[in-house]
Amino acid sequence: MHDIALKIALIGVAGMAAQWLAWRLRLPAIVLLLAAGFIAGPATGFVNPAEDFGDIYRPLVSLAVAIILFEGGLTLNVKEIRETSTAVRRIVMIGGPLVWVLTALSAHYLGALSWPTAVVLGAILVVTGPTVISPLLRQARLDARPASLLKWEAIVNDPIGALLAVISFEIILVLIGQHQGGSLAYVVVAAFLFAVIGGYLAARLIQWAFMNGHVPEFLKAPLLLVAILLAYALTNLVLEEAGLLTVTVMGIVLGNTRIASLAEMQRFKETITVFLVSGIFILLTASLTPDDFRMLDLHAALFVASVLFVVRPLAIMVATAGSGATMAERILTSWIAPRGVVAVAVSGLFGAALADAGIADANRMVAFTFAVVVATIVLHGFTLGPLSALLKLKSTEKPGLLIVGGARWTIDLASKLKSLEVPVMIADPNWNHIAEARLADIPVFYGDILSEAAHHDIDPNQFSTLAAVTDNDAYNALVCTDFGPELGRAHVFQLGRGEEKPDRASLNFTLGGRPLTEEPLTFRDLRDRHWRGWTFQATKLTDTFDYDAYLASRPDEVVVLLWVKPSGTIVFASGATGTPSSGDRIVSFSPEKDRRGRQEDAAPDREAAADEDRTPG
Repeated sequence: MHDIALKIALIGVAGMAAQWLAWRLRLPAIVLLLAAGFIAGPATGFVNPAEDFGDIYRPLVSLAVAIILFEGGLTLNVKEIRETSTAVRRIVMIGGPLVWVLTALSAHYLGALSWPTAVVLGAILVVTGPTVISPLLRQARLDARPASLLKWEAIVNDPIGALLAVISFEIILVLIGQHQGGSLAYVVVAAFLFAVIGGYLAARLIQWAFMNGHVPEFLKAPLLLVAILLAYALTNLVLEEAGLLTVTVMGIVLGNTRIASLAEMQRFKETITVFLVSGIFILLTASLTPDDFRMLDLHAALFVASVLFVVRPLAIMVATAGSGATMAERILTSWIAPRGVVAVAVSGLFGAALADAGIADANRMVAFTFAVVVATIVLHGFTLGPLSALLKLKSTEKPGLLIVGGARWTIDLASKLKSLEVPVMIADPNWNHIAEARLADIPVFYGDILSEAAHHDIDPNQFSTLAAVTDNDAYNALVCTDFGPELGRAHVFQLGRGEEKPDRASLNFTLGGRPLTEEPLTFRDLRDRHWRGWTFQATKLTDTFDYDAYLASRPDEVVVLLWVKPSGTIVFASGATGTPSSGDRIVSFSPEKDRRGRQEDAAPDREAAADEDRTPG
């Protein structure tokens, strides 16, 4: 018992370590998880999931996959699919069946698999794993359209591929005389309707209970988790693996409701999903045996090559013809199709079931599936970024600053940052506040930054940092609290955080962001100084004019707000762990006399400073 507990703990440690290293080294996390699983299983024999967990291994994996698919559905916003709906619909309805048929033909004629095994394998490989594509999209920074296309296909196709595998398996059982043909159509249709209608009704019931106060806040996330597991298990009683469709429908419906606590539940589910994906990938890789590797012969290599270079490109190109997708988007989608947890889990289930039904080569299904999973994860994981850049589908914007609040001094700050080629946007619900920004050709968002429209219209990949600088300290804290999980707590800043307030007026330390300035300055302080002629100035540091020399050349009242590194990274002085270095451009808020007097200074190093001061005009 203690050994199992230790193994579970070490699997968790390995999963989180792989995720952290992937973030730190900017590598596909799934590649490192596969490596961790290989080391834990085939390489060392430390973990043998089938023996360690016994009969509960497969059910646990299936339940984890259900949670993962629900979380994927929860992240799908119907508004995102408006521009790509035709392409997604054709990929699912035309591309999916084409992949099924072509993969089955390839598995039989190139992979030397029997027809029953080839047909079921073809259905399984229709899926493109959301557990793989989501982290890849976060790292690749694709434009919104191709990212939406890949994300929707992955999440919608996963349960459909599992259902196609179920139908294939049931048909095979009818053909070999183990099931009655008359009951097959009834069971399949009933299960499909039960899955779709049941998932929709379950989601609406949860919505009604949550919105009408029948469930307390502290029970909403746990109750939702239990509802997912129950819906999945009940649907599977009608038809095996049809529960995947149920939970996906539940996720999509709930994700597009107006439940006030949905954001908190999404973060809770995302946390669980990261943990489950990490653990499952390690376990599934660790479950490989030497026999599985011996099955990977020349036939397997030809099959994998055909799936990568023939089946997927041909199916996608045919399905997306005339769909409105650009040729670049079609090329990218025809190549990027990494398989993940669902493919491996379902192949293990049906491989064992086909073997029990007397299909001799059914045990080769898991090896072939894993070969496709590994090949697609490695190749697609490392080529998504370069290919998207080559096709000009990658966001080329440097991470910029989103300013919430359209005061005159923020407009001048945005003008200065724009002159430094830093992407910047001002958001404000008051049209008069952003009118001057629009005249200065500064990108603006007219509306409340916390609105649903803002989360849909503003590309989060464009901004790495947020500054909430309205005259309402509580609203600034609310904005930072909302954007903190998305941008990172270290990258959201606000006014009104540094000054001392009485206990009754102070905010809890868990709310809001970091103080915008090192010294406690309020909105009124900055506004009044701006009225008195203070301006934002930019100065580039050099080897001979370092930060100490810069500070010595400025009056004490100058406010060093931030600096911009050569890479475009923005570092606020109030949150910095170090000091600016050569090549960095310091943006300061300086009095008018400092701007006039600096040219009169005689220090020779000043001539090398390459001051970029400019009075906003």
